[in-house]
Amino acid sequence: MPTNKKPKILITKDGPYLVSGNLPLAKEIIVCDASGDPIKWVKGKKYPDREEYLLCRCGQSKNKPFCDQTHKKIGFNGKLTASQKKYLDQAEKITGPDLVLTDAEELCALARFCHRSGGTWNLTENSDNKDSRKTAIEEACNCPSGRLIAWDKKTKKAIEPKFNKSISLVEDPQKEVSGPIWAKGGIDLESEEGEKYETRNRVTLCRRCGQSKNKPFCDGCHIESGFNDGDKSLGK
Repeated sequence: MPTNKKPKILITKDGPYLVSGNLPLAKEIIVCDASGDPIKWVKGKKYPDREEYLLCRCGQSKNKPFCDQTHKKIGFNGKLTASQKKYLDQAEKITGPDLVLTDAEELCALARFCHRSGGTWNLTENSDNKDSRKTAIEEACNCPSGRLIAWDKKTKKAIEPKFNKSISLVEDPQKEVSGPIWAKGGIDLESEEGEKYETRNRVTLCRRCGQSKNKPFCDGCHIESGFNDGDKSLGK
């Protein structure tokens, strides 16, 4: 359905995310290799297209992923705590012979794609090796939160996955949990009170009970808490 509204996520005060602009919504599943390391993403259930929808932020809706107003009954506190600094102002830099890796650790959503083959950091430091360079880029590009970004050292350009504007609900069968809301393709993000966050190619938003200590962004607390959205198949 065509819409005149620019794609946007509005974080309502102590309430849900209001998603507008006819953004596609689907589950996306972390797939691991034989060693147990996450290696790729696979599409899961796709939801019907809507021009606008409300995504649960308190984690208690009986109609997840959508809001059913339970946040009002439980007195949900959705206070935003994340820095509004731009990504590069938060990130550390790891310089290798052929790649540079920027790393904003506070944005980590514990998707674990960075662990394979010695880790993205070590691979970057050995990026004059063709295989190491390739794997370092793959791992950085699979990081849903954009905590990790690989940069070509010669051109100084970021190596980013190409996304259409869309919303994914991360499912993590290995950990038996539902992960964050994954906003892709450069979707504007702001609060009802006018707090604006840097528009980025990929960010992950807290999807459970506001327990993240970096709201509105995910900090991986869903793994410790064992959160899932009630779908026992975890999106399969």
